[in-house]
Amino acid sequence: MSTCSVSKGCFVFKPSTKKRRLSDKTAHDFRCTSNDSEDTELRFVTCQSLWNQIKSETEQIQENLNKQLLDNLVSFLSRSHSDFQEKTTDWTCRMKFREIPTAALVLGVNVTDHDLTFRGLSDVLQDNITPYVALLEAKDCPGIKNLMQKLMGQLMKCDIDVDSLEDEDCVQVSQNRIRCSMPSLISWYDSVTKKTNSETPSKKRNSSSRHWQSPPVVVIFKDMESFTTKVLQDFIVISSQHIHELPLVLIFGIATSPMIIHRLLPHSVSSLLCIELFQSLSCKEHLSTIIDKLLLTSQFPFKLGEKVLQVLINIFLYHDFSVQNFIKGFQLCIVEHFYSQPLSVLCCHLADIKKRVYSLSHDQCESIRRLPSFRRYVEKQESGKQIELLTNNSFLKEETEKLLGDLHVYHENYVRILRCLHVFTSSLPKYPLGKQIRELHCACLENRVWETEEYESSLQLARMLNKTDLVTMLQQCVEILMSSSGKEFDRAVEKLKEFLTQFQNLEAEASQERDVSVSPQKELQKKTDLYHLQKTLLELKESRRSKKLTKFEMLRFEVVDYIDSLVRRYLAPADERALHEIVYFNGAAVLRGHLNAAPRTALHTALNSPHWYLKNQALRCDGGGISNKAPDICIVYKLHLECGRLINLVDWLEAFSTVVMAAEEPNADAASSDQVDDVIHARFIRAVSELELLGFIKPSKQKTDHVARLTWGGC
Repeated sequence: MSTCSVSKGCFVFKPSTKKRRLSDKTAHDFRCTSNDSEDTELRFVTCQSLWNQIKSETEQIQENLNKQLLDNLVSFLSRSHSDFQEKTTDWTCRMKFREIPTAALVLGVNVTDHDLTFRGLSDVLQDNITPYVALLEAKDCPGIKNLMQKLMGQLMKCDIDVDSLEDEDCVQVSQNRIRCSMPSLISWYDSVTKKTNSETPSKKRNSSSRHWQSPPVVVIFKDMESFTTKVLQDFIVISSQHIHELPLVLIFGIATSPMIIHRLLPHSVSSLLCIELFQSLSCKEHLSTIIDKLLLTSQFPFKLGEKVLQVLINIFLYHDFSVQNFIKGFQLCIVEHFYSQPLSVLCCHLADIKKRVYSLSHDQCESIRRLPSFRRYVEKQESGKQIELLTNNSFLKEETEKLLGDLHVYHENYVRILRCLHVFTSSLPKYPLGKQIRELHCACLENRVWETEEYESSLQLARMLNKTDLVTMLQQCVEILMSSSGKEFDRAVEKLKEFLTQFQNLEAEASQERDVSVSPQKELQKKTDLYHLQKTLLELKESRRSKKLTKFEMLRFEVVDYIDSLVRRYLAPADERALHEIVYFNGAAVLRGHLNAAPRTALHTALNSPHWYLKNQALRCDGGGISNKAPDICIVYKLHLECGRLINLVDWLEAFSTVVMAAEEPNADAASSDQVDDVIHARFIRAVSELELLGFIKPSKQKTDHVARLTWGGC
């Protein structure tokens, strides 16, 4: 598509949130540009199937996390509605004071996740309470008139174009125009509810049996802090005057603190609200749950490397606290892994491994032999087996199937022991290995965790735990290991149960030891002579120095040592396992390049080398030249790089005209030269304005025919 300005191609059109799958264009690009054409289709299907499973699991997790909050909101709305419906004393009192039932929903600073919460809330309300739910955003409601237009448009299920109604106070429903006002809304509500109530009983049960007889009107302010104070005040005051006619309920979406309500609204307005506070789950707890259910499980064959996981967590902690963006980053890792790794066709569930391994081609077998982890594995084998692995494809496939099965078993065992270790480390006072399981997981992925100083500190602290804490931890570990489907940990479970029995048997012995330890102290009290008193104290001191460990201390050391042996056996880093590259994505640099924006570099590349973005090699110029076919802003940008601090607009225009006119034929019609100059002049002015908008130049007060340069050099 031809264009005369880069600005015509800088707009972002986001896809519909309802279609969360790989688009057809992505599929086409995946198939056409993948490194290996033999199994591209299978890799794409595997990638799409895996992501659909993860997406479904993620949505279920988020639904479960928000269930308690949504249930509390539904209960609140039900109570508010029942008061209006039955005309109870509470509603009568509230009506006298003109109070509007209001839910203050504190969602936290992870603003990008709020849309999902509000969509879930809207769906729950429409399914169980009322069909009349409106979601309002501050950007759509700069004034009270715009707010009423949006409100009535959503409630009446008609699309409202605010710009087209700027001089109108009405909305159009079918062939009728309804004025945007509270009396009109009340009149419409009465007509709709009367029509619903006048239906036949059978039809009523089929159509709206899940709703109340007079359902409330719920207005959700998604970003309450962004609304203009006057707009909120006017709407609340107007609504309070009609609360006895319309069962209105407000929901304020709050990202900061509930105190913002009283900061935005004066007491005369906030007193018109009957506010109840609701707190959502912390975004950090939400992230920990997502990582626990998606990464620390053997359900999905795809895994993230330590550096990749750390990049996603750092973006979450230091940028947006958005769980949705974390999930999008996880999706990007899946697509990038299946796109860049030719052997990702083997990144599948255990049931499909055998079929896919034996369908590998010779080139794919060679790709397996080139994997660094497989080469290390071959070096450890005897010479005869090495020859078979490097020359015999059938033998290689059998060994690959075995290694991938072992890798699957490794993941199952790893997760169980990791959870057991987390039970111990999370109860320690200083958290040397971190309190969250994701921190412990990153430490185990990075290197051998038992060789770190933090792990040694954790063991020392664990050797000082009391009996109650140890028994509780052992019981939790038994439950974790017994949840395993295989028999791998049967011996470990028996050993932990044996420890629990020994702790129970120590109760009687401990009481006897206390009685014995009291006798030397009684003997000490009888010594009244100073010499004998000092002698007895020295003997007690020496006995304490040479005192043997008690049975409890010996058992505690034995428990910690046994947990340490399990850690050393099962928590070896994944990169020590053969063929780990097939299921682990370790492209941290690639992921960082996709997610960490570098706008200055990208902008310089777009203006200096437009062929990168416009996919047009005709615009490419080597040696620092300027193509006359490039967009105007690119020509102006390259010319301004050759100037100093102040740029003469006349000289700039002449240089621009010289470059542009290079494309004109030498025998151009002289009669149209003036018209061509006017067109070039207009194009130049537009390009300079765009460059000023991007922040590269600004008008100069020193010379009126000059502009000042704001940047120096390239990127």
